[in-house]
Amino acid sequence: MVAELIDGELHLQPRPSIPHASAASRLFGILFDPFSRGRGGPGGWTFLFQPELHFGVEPDILVPDLAGWRRERLPELPDAPFLTLAQDWVCEIVSPGTSAVDRGRKRRIYARESVGHLWLVDPLAKVVEIYRLHSGRWTEVATFEGNAVVRAEPFDAIELDLAILWER
Repeated sequence: MVAELIDGELHLQPRPSIPHASAASRLFGILFDPFSRGRGGPGGWTFLFQPELHFGVEPDILVPDLAGWRRERLPELPDAPFLTLAQDWVCEIVSPGTSAVDRGRKRRIYARESVGHLWLVDPLAKVVEIYRLHSGRWTEVATFEGNAVVRAEPFDAIELDLAILWER
C-alpha cells in the first residue's frame, strides 16, 4: 500500500500494477543517464522513485511515482525519510484507481508548491500529457500518444521513444 495525506484525508492506494511499475522504471531509465549522469545529455538533475514529500503546515504528504530536482536546488540528498523541497518535475503514472486524485487534488497541490513541470503517463491508454506551471496554473504543453518519438520539456534535450514505456 502507498499512503498519502491529502487535505487532511488519508488515501491508501494499492501498490502499482505491473504495467504502471514498468512504465515508471522505463521512464527513469530513459532519463537517468542524460539528465542525472550527463551522458548524452546536459545532466544537472536528481531523480527519485516514489519519494515521500511533505508540503505545507498541516502537511500534505504526497508520494509521486517519479520526481526530479535540478541539482542547483537540491545539491545533495538529505539523510531524512522525506523531503520538504518541492520538486522541479513530477510524473504520476495514472491508473483507473489513481486518476481522479492524480489529476485533481495532487495536481492542485503541485501547483500550490510551484512544481514547474507535471507529466501524467497512462500506460494502459499509451498517453503522455505534459504540463507546465505558468502563473500558478497548469498549461497543457503537449499530449503524445502511442509509439511516438518526442521531445518533452523539461527534458527536450533528448528524444523520448514512447514505445519503450509501453513494452511488456
